[in-house]
Amino acid sequence: MTEIKPETGLNQSTSSITEILDLGLAAAKQQDWLLVINYLRLLPLTKTSLADGDWERTFDLTLEVLAQGDFQQKWEIAKILPLLGKPIIEPLATLLQDETVEVEVRWFICRILGQFADKTVVIALIELLQQTTETELITIAGETLTKIGTAAIDGLVDLLAQPQYRCLAAQSLAYIRTTETITPLLAIAHDPQPEIRTLVIEALGSFHDERIPPILIASLQDTASAVRIQSAIALGFRPDLCTELSLVAHLQPLLYDLNGEVCRQGAISLGRMKDESASTALFEVLQQELTPVGLKRDIVKALAWSEIELAINYLQQALLNSIEPVAQEIITVLGRISPPNLKPKSAQILIDWYSQRSRGDSRIAPTCSPEIKNAIATSWGELGCNLALKPLQELSADENRKVQLHAIAALKKLSNRR
Repeated sequence: MTEIKPETGLNQSTSSITEILDLGLAAAKQQDWLLVINYLRLLPLTKTSLADGDWERTFDLTLEVLAQGDFQQKWEIAKILPLLGKPIIEPLATLLQDETVEVEVRWFICRILGQFADKTVVIALIELLQQTTETELITIAGETLTKIGTAAIDGLVDLLAQPQYRCLAAQSLAYIRTTETITPLLAIAHDPQPEIRTLVIEALGSFHDERIPPILIASLQDTASAVRIQSAIALGFRPDLCTELSLVAHLQPLLYDLNGEVCRQGAISLGRMKDESASTALFEVLQQELTPVGLKRDIVKALAWSEIELAINYLQQALLNSIEPVAQEIITVLGRISPPNLKPKSAQILIDWYSQRSRGDSRIAPTCSPEIKNAIATSWGELGCNLALKPLQELSADENRKVQLHAIAALKKLSNRR
Protein backbone atom coordinates (compact mmCIF):
# COMPACT_ATOMS: atom_id res chain seq x y z
CA MET A 1 0.00 0.00 0.00
CA THR A 2 1.40 3.43 -0.95
CA GLU A 3 2.12 5.72 1.99
CA ILE A 4 0.66 9.21 2.35
CA LYS A 5 2.73 11.82 0.59
CA PRO A 6 4.47 14.18 3.03
CA GLU A 7 3.07 17.30 1.38
CA THR A 8 -0.51 16.10 1.72
CA GLY A 9 -0.21 13.89 4.76
CA LEU A 10 -1.35 14.33 8.31
CA ASN A 11 1.15 15.85 10.72
CA GLN A 12 2.18 13.23 13.27
CA SER A 13 1.25 15.60 16.12
CA THR A 14 -2.37 15.70 15.05
CA SER A 15 -4.46 13.67 17.49
CA SER A 16 -7.95 15.05 17.12
CA ILE A 17 -10.40 12.56 15.63
CA THR A 18 -12.42 15.46 14.28
CA GLU A 19 -9.39 16.87 12.48
CA ILE A 20 -8.61 13.50 10.94
CA LEU A 21 -12.18 13.12 9.74
CA ASP A 22 -12.18 16.65 8.30
CA LEU A 23 -9.04 15.83 6.36
CA GLY A 24 -10.57 12.58 5.21
CA LEU A 25 -13.70 14.32 3.99
CA ALA A 26 -11.59 16.88 2.14
CA ALA A 27 -9.67 14.07 0.45
CA ALA A 28 -12.99 12.42 -0.46
CA LYS A 29 -14.17 15.59 -2.17
CA GLN A 30 -11.03 15.36 -4.30
CA GLN A 31 -11.80 11.65 -4.84
CA ASP A 32 -8.37 10.80 -3.51
CA TRP A 33 -9.47 7.47 -2.10
CA LEU A 34 -5.97 6.30 -1.28
CA LEU A 35 -5.50 9.33 0.96
CA VAL A 36 -8.89 8.72 2.58
CA ILE A 37 -7.86 5.17 3.42
CA ASN A 38 -4.63 6.39 5.03
CA TYR A 39 -6.49 8.92 7.15
CA LEU A 40 -8.97 6.26 8.25
CA ARG A 41 -6.08 4.10 9.41
CA LEU A 42 -5.13 6.82 11.89
CA LEU A 43 -8.48 6.56 13.65
CA PRO A 44 -9.25 4.34 16.66
CA LEU A 45 -11.65 2.22 14.63
CA THR A 46 -13.96 0.73 17.22
CA LYS A 47 -17.51 1.67 18.09
CA THR A 48 -16.59 2.36 21.71
CA SER A 49 -13.62 4.56 20.80
CA LEU A 50 -15.63 6.86 18.55
CA ALA A 51 -18.46 9.15 19.53
CA ASP A 52 -21.71 8.41 17.68
CA GLY A 53 -21.33 11.34 15.33
CA ASP A 54 -17.70 10.49 14.57
CA TRP A 55 -18.55 6.82 14.04
CA GLU A 56 -21.24 7.75 11.52
CA ARG A 57 -18.89 10.09 9.64
CA THR A 58 -16.26 7.38 9.60
CA PHE A 59 -18.71 4.80 8.32
CA ASP A 60 -19.92 7.16 5.59
CA LEU A 61 -16.33 7.70 4.47
CA THR A 62 -15.67 3.98 4.24
CA LEU A 63 -18.82 3.52 2.16
CA GLU A 64 -17.68 6.22 -0.23
CA VAL A 65 -14.40 4.43 -0.80
CA LEU A 66 -16.22 1.12 -1.17
CA ALA A 67 -18.59 2.59 -3.75
CA GLN A 68 -16.14 4.68 -5.78
CA GLY A 69 -12.65 3.31 -5.25
CA ASP A 70 -10.89 0.94 -7.61
CA PHE A 71 -10.62 -2.79 -6.86
CA GLN A 72 -7.44 -2.47 -4.78
CA GLN A 73 -8.89 0.42 -2.77
CA LYS A 74 -12.08 -1.58 -2.17
CA TRP A 75 -9.90 -4.48 -1.02
CA GLU A 76 -8.11 -2.24 1.51
CA ILE A 77 -11.30 -0.62 2.82
CA ALA A 78 -12.83 -4.09 3.23
CA LYS A 79 -10.13 -4.72 5.84
CA ILE A 80 -11.01 -1.53 7.70
CA LEU A 81 -14.81 -1.75 7.76
CA PRO A 82 -15.09 -4.80 10.08
CA LEU A 83 -13.13 -2.84 12.70
CA LEU A 84 -16.16 -0.59 13.13
CA GLY A 85 -17.98 -3.49 14.74
CA LYS A 86 -21.43 -5.04 14.56
CA PRO A 87 -23.30 -1.78 13.92
CA ILE A 88 -22.20 -2.02 10.28
CA ILE A 89 -24.12 -5.28 9.78
CA GLU A 90 -27.63 -3.87 9.32
CA PRO A 91 -26.77 -1.11 6.82
CA LEU A 92 -24.47 -3.40 4.83
CA ALA A 93 -27.07 -6.16 4.78
CA THR A 94 -29.55 -3.64 3.34
CA LEU A 95 -27.07 -2.58 0.65
CA LEU A 96 -26.43 -6.23 -0.17
CA GLN A 97 -30.06 -6.67 -1.26
CA ASP A 98 -30.09 -3.46 -3.33
CA GLU A 99 -29.87 -4.49 -6.98
CA THR A 100 -28.97 -0.93 -8.00
CA VAL A 101 -25.64 -1.28 -6.16
CA GLU A 102 -22.78 -2.48 -8.37
CA VAL A 103 -22.09 -6.21 -8.30
CA GLU A 104 -18.45 -5.63 -7.32
CA VAL A 105 -19.52 -3.55 -4.31
CA ARG A 106 -22.01 -6.21 -3.20
CA TRP A 107 -19.28 -8.85 -3.65
CA PHE A 108 -17.08 -6.96 -1.19
CA ILE A 109 -19.99 -6.51 1.21
CA CYS A 110 -20.33 -10.30 1.31
CA ARG A 111 -16.66 -10.59 2.24
CA ILE A 112 -17.01 -7.93 4.92
CA LEU A 113 -20.14 -9.46 6.45
CA GLY A 114 -18.37 -12.80 6.51
CA GLN A 115 -16.26 -11.45 9.37
CA PHE A 116 -19.32 -11.62 11.64
CA ALA A 117 -20.84 -14.90 12.85
CA ASP A 118 -24.24 -13.33 13.17
CA LYS A 119 -27.68 -14.70 12.26
CA THR A 120 -28.57 -11.43 10.52
CA VAL A 121 -25.62 -11.97 8.18
CA VAL A 122 -26.67 -15.54 7.45
CA ILE A 123 -30.21 -14.49 6.62
CA ALA A 124 -28.96 -11.67 4.38
CA LEU A 125 -26.76 -14.12 2.48
CA ILE A 126 -29.59 -16.64 2.06
CA GLU A 127 -31.89 -13.89 0.77
CA LEU A 128 -29.21 -12.86 -1.69
CA LEU A 129 -28.91 -16.44 -2.96
CA GLN A 130 -32.66 -16.53 -3.48
CA GLN A 131 -32.79 -13.28 -5.41
CA THR A 132 -29.64 -12.89 -7.47
CA THR A 133 -28.69 -14.46 -10.77
CA GLU A 134 -25.17 -13.00 -10.71
CA THR A 135 -22.66 -15.86 -10.69
CA GLU A 136 -20.05 -13.89 -8.75
CA LEU A 137 -22.51 -13.09 -5.98
CA ILE A 138 -23.82 -16.64 -5.79
CA THR A 139 -20.28 -17.95 -5.42
CA ILE A 140 -19.14 -15.48 -2.76
CA ALA A 141 -22.39 -15.79 -0.79
CA GLY A 142 -22.02 -19.58 -0.72
CA GLU A 143 -18.38 -19.36 0.33
CA THR A 144 -19.20 -16.84 3.04
CA LEU A 145 -22.03 -18.97 4.44
CA THR A 146 -19.72 -21.95 4.59
CA LYS A 147 -17.12 -19.84 6.38
CA ILE A 148 -19.59 -18.59 8.98
CA GLY A 149 -21.28 -21.97 9.23
CA THR A 150 -21.08 -23.52 12.66
CA ALA A 151 -20.70 -20.23 14.51
CA ALA A 152 -24.15 -19.08 13.35
CA ILE A 153 -26.10 -22.24 14.12
CA ASP A 154 -27.19 -21.32 17.65
CA GLY A 155 -28.60 -18.03 16.42
CA LEU A 156 -30.46 -19.76 13.62
CA VAL A 157 -31.96 -22.28 16.03
CA ASP A 158 -33.32 -19.37 18.07
CA LEU A 159 -34.87 -17.91 14.92
CA LEU A 160 -36.79 -21.13 14.26
CA ALA A 161 -39.07 -20.16 17.13
CA GLN A 162 -40.01 -16.90 15.38
CA PRO A 163 -42.67 -17.48 12.70
CA GLN A 164 -41.52 -14.61 10.49
CA TYR A 165 -37.99 -16.03 10.30
CA ARG A 166 -38.73 -19.75 10.52
CA CYS A 167 -38.48 -20.50 6.81
CA LEU A 168 -35.33 -18.43 6.29
CA ALA A 169 -33.71 -20.00 9.34
CA ALA A 170 -34.54 -23.46 7.99
CA GLN A 171 -33.08 -22.52 4.60
CA SER A 172 -29.92 -21.29 6.29
CA LEU A 173 -29.51 -24.45 8.34
CA ALA A 174 -30.11 -26.53 5.21
CA TYR A 175 -27.44 -24.61 3.33
CA ILE A 176 -24.79 -24.97 6.05
CA ARG A 177 -23.91 -28.62 5.47
CA THR A 178 -22.09 -29.43 8.71
CA THR A 179 -22.86 -32.23 11.15
CA GLU A 180 -23.83 -29.63 13.77
CA THR A 181 -26.97 -28.85 11.77
CA ILE A 182 -28.31 -32.42 11.88
CA THR A 183 -30.00 -32.15 15.29
CA PRO A 184 -31.84 -28.86 14.62
CA LEU A 185 -32.85 -30.09 11.18
CA LEU A 186 -34.26 -33.31 12.63
CA ALA A 187 -36.29 -31.19 15.05
CA ILE A 188 -38.18 -29.56 12.15
CA ALA A 189 -38.40 -32.59 9.85
CA HIS A 190 -42.16 -32.76 10.50
CA ASP A 191 -42.83 -29.04 10.27
CA PRO A 192 -46.37 -28.10 9.15
CA GLN A 193 -44.98 -26.19 6.18
CA PRO A 194 -44.15 -28.50 3.24
CA GLU A 195 -41.51 -26.04 2.02
CA ILE A 196 -39.59 -26.47 5.26
CA ARG A 197 -39.98 -30.26 5.26
CA THR A 198 -38.62 -30.34 1.70
CA LEU A 199 -35.58 -28.25 2.65
CA VAL A 200 -34.92 -30.43 5.67
CA ILE A 201 -35.14 -33.75 3.82
CA GLU A 202 -32.89 -32.48 1.02
CA ALA A 203 -30.27 -31.34 3.54
CA LEU A 204 -30.45 -34.45 5.73
CA GLY A 205 -29.97 -36.63 2.68
CA SER A 206 -26.39 -35.43 2.38
CA PHE A 207 -25.40 -36.91 5.75
CA HIS A 208 -24.70 -40.48 6.81
CA ASP A 209 -26.16 -40.55 10.29
CA GLU A 210 -28.15 -43.42 11.80
CA ARG A 211 -30.93 -41.05 12.88
CA ILE A 212 -31.69 -39.96 9.32
CA PRO A 213 -32.81 -43.05 7.29
CA PRO A 214 -35.97 -43.64 9.37
CA ILE A 215 -36.96 -40.01 8.75
CA LEU A 216 -36.35 -40.43 5.01
CA ILE A 217 -38.39 -43.62 4.86
CA ALA A 218 -41.30 -42.03 6.72
CA SER A 219 -41.14 -39.02 4.37
CA LEU A 220 -41.74 -41.27 1.35
CA GLN A 221 -45.41 -41.10 2.39
CA ASP A 222 -45.50 -37.36 2.97
CA THR A 223 -48.56 -35.57 1.60
CA ALA A 224 -46.31 -33.15 -0.31
CA SER A 225 -44.89 -34.55 -3.55
CA ALA A 226 -41.76 -32.40 -3.22
CA VAL A 227 -40.95 -34.11 0.09
CA ARG A 228 -41.50 -37.56 -1.40
CA ILE A 229 -39.19 -36.68 -4.29
CA GLN A 230 -36.38 -35.51 -2.00
CA SER A 231 -36.76 -38.59 0.20
CA ALA A 232 -36.50 -40.87 -2.84
CA ILE A 233 -33.43 -39.02 -4.08
CA ALA A 234 -31.73 -39.26 -0.68
CA LEU A 235 -32.45 -42.98 -0.24
CA GLY A 236 -31.21 -43.64 -3.76
CA PHE A 237 -27.74 -42.77 -2.54
CA ARG A 238 -27.92 -45.35 0.27
CA PRO A 239 -27.81 -48.73 -1.53
CA ASP A 240 -25.71 -49.90 1.41
CA LEU A 241 -28.92 -49.90 3.46
CA CYS A 242 -31.03 -51.69 0.85
CA THR A 243 -31.24 -55.05 2.61
CA GLU A 244 -31.06 -53.83 6.19
CA LEU A 245 -33.95 -51.36 5.84
CA SER A 246 -35.90 -53.13 3.04
CA LEU A 247 -35.56 -50.07 0.85
CA VAL A 248 -37.02 -51.79 -2.22
CA ALA A 249 -40.28 -52.40 -0.39
CA HIS A 250 -40.40 -48.76 0.66
CA LEU A 251 -39.47 -47.33 -2.76
CA GLN A 252 -41.62 -49.60 -4.94
CA PRO A 253 -44.94 -47.84 -4.15
CA LEU A 254 -43.51 -44.63 -5.62
CA LEU A 255 -43.72 -46.20 -9.07
CA TYR A 256 -47.51 -45.94 -8.78
CA ASP A 257 -47.59 -42.40 -7.38
CA LEU A 258 -50.01 -39.89 -8.90
CA ASN A 259 -47.15 -37.44 -9.36
CA GLY A 260 -45.00 -38.27 -12.40
CA GLU A 261 -41.81 -36.82 -10.95
CA VAL A 262 -42.22 -38.96 -7.82
CA CYS A 263 -42.53 -42.03 -10.08
CA ARG A 264 -39.41 -40.99 -11.96
CA GLN A 265 -37.31 -40.50 -8.83
CA GLY A 266 -38.62 -43.77 -7.41
CA ALA A 267 -37.43 -45.57 -10.56
CA ILE A 268 -34.02 -43.90 -10.44
CA SER A 269 -33.51 -44.81 -6.79
CA LEU A 270 -34.58 -48.42 -7.35
CA GLY A 271 -32.05 -48.65 -10.17
CA ARG A 272 -29.34 -47.42 -7.83
CA MET A 273 -30.04 -50.25 -5.42
CA LYS A 274 -28.39 -52.68 -7.90
CA ASP A 275 -30.69 -55.32 -6.48
CA GLU A 276 -32.61 -58.13 -8.22
CA SER A 277 -35.86 -57.46 -6.37
CA ALA A 278 -35.60 -53.79 -7.37
CA SER A 279 -35.11 -54.79 -11.02
CA THR A 280 -38.17 -57.06 -10.82
CA ALA A 281 -40.26 -54.22 -9.38
CA LEU A 282 -39.17 -51.96 -12.23
CA PHE A 283 -39.85 -54.58 -14.91
CA GLU A 284 -43.38 -55.21 -13.64
CA VAL A 285 -44.27 -51.55 -14.19
CA LEU A 286 -42.42 -51.43 -17.51
CA GLN A 287 -44.60 -54.26 -18.83
CA GLN A 288 -47.90 -52.60 -17.97
CA GLU A 289 -49.70 -51.05 -20.94
CA LEU A 290 -51.03 -48.11 -18.94
CA THR A 291 -47.57 -46.99 -17.81
CA PRO A 292 -46.79 -43.62 -19.48
CA VAL A 293 -44.10 -43.72 -22.16
CA GLY A 294 -42.00 -41.17 -20.28
CA LEU A 295 -41.94 -43.33 -17.17
CA LYS A 296 -41.15 -46.41 -19.24
CA ARG A 297 -38.09 -44.67 -20.61
CA ASP A 298 -37.02 -43.72 -17.09
CA ILE A 299 -37.46 -47.32 -15.96
CA VAL A 300 -35.38 -48.54 -18.90
CA LYS A 301 -32.56 -46.22 -17.82
CA ALA A 302 -32.90 -47.37 -14.21
CA LEU A 303 -32.64 -51.04 -15.23
CA ALA A 304 -29.48 -50.27 -17.17
CA TRP A 305 -27.99 -48.42 -14.19
CA SER A 306 -28.53 -51.56 -12.11
CA GLU A 307 -25.74 -53.23 -14.10
CA ILE A 308 -26.82 -56.70 -13.05
CA GLU A 309 -27.57 -59.58 -15.40
CA LEU A 310 -31.23 -59.93 -14.40
CA ALA A 311 -31.84 -56.30 -15.37
CA ILE A 312 -30.25 -56.93 -18.78
CA ASN A 313 -32.51 -59.95 -19.24
CA TYR A 314 -35.53 -57.78 -18.46
CA LEU A 315 -34.41 -55.23 -21.04
CA GLN A 316 -34.13 -58.04 -23.59
CA GLN A 317 -37.70 -59.13 -22.89
CA ALA A 318 -39.00 -55.58 -23.01
CA LEU A 319 -37.29 -54.95 -26.34
CA LEU A 320 -39.38 -57.64 -28.01
CA ASN A 321 -42.71 -55.90 -27.50
CA SER A 322 -41.99 -52.21 -26.89
CA ILE A 323 -43.19 -49.35 -29.04
CA GLU A 324 -40.48 -47.50 -30.94
CA PRO A 325 -39.64 -44.68 -28.44
CA VAL A 326 -39.15 -47.23 -25.66
CA ALA A 327 -37.32 -49.68 -27.93
CA GLN A 328 -34.96 -46.92 -29.01
CA GLU A 329 -34.26 -46.09 -25.36
CA ILE A 330 -33.51 -49.76 -24.63
CA ILE A 331 -31.13 -49.95 -27.59
CA THR A 332 -29.37 -46.79 -26.42
CA VAL A 333 -28.90 -47.89 -22.81
CA LEU A 334 -27.69 -51.34 -23.83
CA GLY A 335 -24.91 -49.60 -25.72
CA ARG A 336 -23.84 -47.87 -22.50
CA ILE A 337 -23.50 -51.00 -20.37
CA SER A 338 -20.04 -50.83 -18.81
CA PRO A 339 -19.36 -54.10 -16.90
CA PRO A 340 -17.11 -56.16 -19.23
CA ASN A 341 -19.02 -59.38 -18.48
CA LEU A 342 -22.29 -57.82 -19.68
CA LYS A 343 -21.07 -56.11 -22.86
CA PRO A 344 -21.08 -59.24 -25.12
CA LYS A 345 -24.56 -60.17 -23.84
CA SER A 346 -25.87 -56.67 -24.59
CA ALA A 347 -24.37 -56.76 -28.09
CA GLN A 348 -25.88 -60.18 -28.78
CA ILE A 349 -29.32 -59.01 -27.65
CA LEU A 350 -29.17 -56.21 -30.19
CA ILE A 351 -27.89 -58.53 -32.92
CA ASP A 352 -30.70 -61.03 -32.36
CA TRP A 353 -33.34 -58.32 -32.26
CA TYR A 354 -32.02 -56.60 -35.38
CA SER A 355 -31.89 -59.93 -37.18
CA GLN A 356 -35.56 -60.56 -36.40
CA ARG A 357 -36.56 -57.12 -37.63
CA SER A 358 -34.49 -57.51 -40.81
CA ARG A 359 -36.22 -60.81 -41.58
CA GLY A 360 -39.59 -59.21 -41.06
CA ASP A 361 -40.65 -61.50 -38.21
CA SER A 362 -40.77 -58.89 -35.45
CA ARG A 363 -43.89 -58.66 -33.37
CA ILE A 364 -44.10 -54.95 -34.03
CA ALA A 365 -42.95 -54.03 -37.53
CA PRO A 366 -41.15 -55.70 -40.44
CA THR A 367 -38.43 -53.08 -40.72
CA CYS A 368 -36.38 -50.73 -38.57
CA SER A 369 -36.78 -46.98 -38.85
CA PRO A 370 -33.67 -44.86 -39.62
CA GLU A 371 -33.69 -43.61 -36.01
CA ILE A 372 -33.60 -47.17 -34.69
CA LYS A 373 -30.81 -48.08 -37.11
CA ASN A 374 -28.79 -45.05 -36.01
CA ALA A 375 -29.23 -46.00 -32.35
CA ILE A 376 -28.31 -49.63 -32.84
CA ALA A 377 -25.21 -48.79 -34.91
CA THR A 378 -24.06 -46.36 -32.24
CA SER A 379 -24.61 -48.92 -29.48
CA TRP A 380 -22.64 -51.61 -31.31
CA GLY A 381 -19.80 -49.16 -31.72
CA GLU A 382 -19.86 -48.30 -28.02
CA LEU A 383 -19.94 -51.95 -26.98
CA GLY A 384 -16.94 -52.74 -29.18
CA CYS A 385 -18.16 -56.23 -30.01
CA ASN A 386 -16.88 -57.78 -33.25
CA LEU A 387 -20.00 -59.95 -33.42
CA ALA A 388 -21.74 -56.85 -34.76
CA LEU A 389 -19.31 -56.47 -37.66
CA LYS A 390 -21.58 -58.06 -40.30
CA PRO A 391 -24.79 -56.14 -39.45
CA LEU A 392 -22.79 -52.92 -39.28
CA GLN A 393 -21.41 -53.56 -42.75
CA GLU A 394 -24.98 -54.02 -43.95
CA LEU A 395 -26.01 -50.72 -42.35
CA SER A 396 -23.05 -48.94 -43.93
CA ALA A 397 -24.73 -49.62 -47.30
CA ASP A 398 -28.18 -48.51 -46.12
CA GLU A 399 -30.21 -46.26 -48.40
CA ASN A 400 -30.35 -43.59 -45.67
CA ARG A 401 -27.22 -41.42 -45.60
CA LYS A 402 -27.38 -40.77 -41.83
CA VAL A 403 -27.61 -44.49 -41.16
CA GLN A 404 -24.55 -45.05 -43.36
CA LEU A 405 -22.58 -42.45 -41.41
CA HIS A 406 -23.53 -43.93 -38.03
CA ALA A 407 -22.56 -47.41 -39.21
CA ILE A 408 -19.23 -46.24 -40.65
CA ALA A 409 -18.41 -44.43 -37.39
CA ALA A 410 -19.17 -47.62 -35.44
CA LEU A 411 -17.02 -49.72 -37.79
CA LYS A 412 -14.12 -47.34 -37.20
CA LYS A 413 -14.50 -47.79 -33.45
CA LEU A 414 -14.43 -51.55 -33.84
CA SER A 415 -11.35 -51.29 -36.08
CA ASN A 416 -9.51 -49.10 -33.55
CA ARG A 417 -10.08 -51.64 -30.79
CA ARG A 418 -8.59 -54.56 -32.64
